[in-house]
Amino acid sequence: MNIATQTSPARVLRKVRGRAASDGAGVKLTRVIGGPDLPDLDPFLLLDEFGTDRAEDYLAGFPDHPHRGFETVTYMLDGRMRHRDNHGNEGLLTPGSVQWMTAGRGLVHSEMPEQESGRMRGFQLWVNLPAREKMTDPKYQEFAPDRIPVATPAQGVSVKVIAGAVGEVVGPIVQPATDPLYLDIALEAGRDWRYLLPEDHNVFTYAFEGAVTVGEGDDARPLETHELAVLGGGNELHLRAGNQPARLILVAGRPLREPVMRHGPFVMNTKQELMQAFVDFQEGRF
Repeated sequence: MNIATQTSPARVLRKVRGRAASDGAGVKLTRVIGGPDLPDLDPFLLLDEFGTDRAEDYLAGFPDHPHRGFETVTYMLDGRMRHRDNHGNEGLLTPGSVQWMTAGRGLVHSEMPEQESGRMRGFQLWVNLPAREKMTDPKYQEFAPDRIPVATPAQGVSVKVIAGAVGEVVGPIVQPATDPLYLDIALEAGRDWRYLLPEDHNVFTYAFEGAVTVGEGDDARPLETHELAVLGGGNELHLRAGNQPARLILVAGRPLREPVMRHGPFVMNTKQELMQAFVDFQEGRF
């Protein structure tokens, strides 16, 4: 991914603060992409952060619901989540694990917490599929924490590589359509890191612990906890933690530049395809 030979500093194009929301059977979460402030960022359709130690905020979970035409990426930081679908697939997401689910032509699945106390924290990202892959067979890429490699590219910097690469460290997730990058970056207090972003991708970073400075010189901008920055203007990202440790995700994907017709759990290219998705679901074809 990091093949650029000439560099120019990336900068913050805009910042968005997540908004309180709920989904599933009342699970409380923070919606960062998919709300009025940032409806989407091609190919990303939604980013939710969930994080609470109040069991009543998450115990009801996400009972059976359908998906068609896109992918869901669940990254667990704390807690356990059991997933099942109507094709007989089942698994348990534990702290540090990731599931990249390609819904394709359609499935019905559930995601239910498997604990009654303790912290539940993580992210769910929705990634669009190109028209040619929207009706592909559903599939999963699921990896336990020990399958997620960790890079230490600089002193005081630790990076979990879920997708993409940091130096010679390559993440396990592969999706040629959008060529994604997904990094979980931890910076010790006062530490900084420079990283070459993939070319021709839309890129964002989201701080979920502490605060960082993004960019350099006159273009440097602070990024506080629960803020997302859309990046652009250059290919070299410069991050610096303040006087406290910081943690953030860095996500990038090749934009599809296709029309999007979406409603709830269905994301297609035309109104006709969207209506057909509802018919197929109601008639049990998922």
